[in-house]
Amino acid sequence: MTFAALCNTIFPQSVLDYHKTDDVDAPMPNPYEQGTIEYDLYKKNWIDVVQWHLEDIIRDPEIDPVEALALKRRIDRSNQERTDLVERIDSYFYEKFHAVTPLPEARINTESPAWAVDRLSILHVKIYHMQEQVNRQDVSDEQHRKCADKLAVLNEQLQDMTTSITELLDDYQAGRRIMKVYRQMKMYNDPSLNPVLYGKK
Repeated sequence: MTFAALCNTIFPQSVLDYHKTDDVDAPMPNPYEQGTIEYDLYKKNWIDVVQWHLEDIIRDPEIDPVEALALKRRIDRSNQERTDLVERIDSYFYEKFHAVTPLPEARINTESPAWAVDRLSILHVKIYHMQEQVNRQDVSDEQHRKCADKLAVLNEQLQDMTTSITELLDDYQAGRRIMKVYRQMKMYNDPSLNPVLYGKK
């Protein structure tokens, strides 16, 4: 099984598990052993699907401003956890490929493999929710058609992303690309780097 195929098994499993309760506060029922790449992939998608629903909730025009601020803070924490997890997955790839000797014509990719996996994870969340829209019975034929068209595009993207990730990892293994990881170095959550935070000291 290719790595992309593994993702395409685990990500839909996580999405379906979330929707058994459809509760952003439900505990994560990760079936994989902690410390494995499978565990991290499941957790990665769980973060994405929970955040999807948090983003829905915060857009309620009737939401209490205090609740909205608390949700915004929660989304910020979720984004940081997502970034940290992507970087951990990149460390897995770095360990796997860093000893490969690059070919003289080897190239550098624009994004690391784990950020491509991040996009694949979010794509699975989009597909699930667009399928929900296609299945609705309370919408016009026009809206149904538009959603069906969008779902077809998302499924095409899924095929393309799966192929692209597989080809990217094959290129790393063969030395056709140079494995490099650049950390995100986000500054706004760091009290020593965000001037709004360190200015209050």
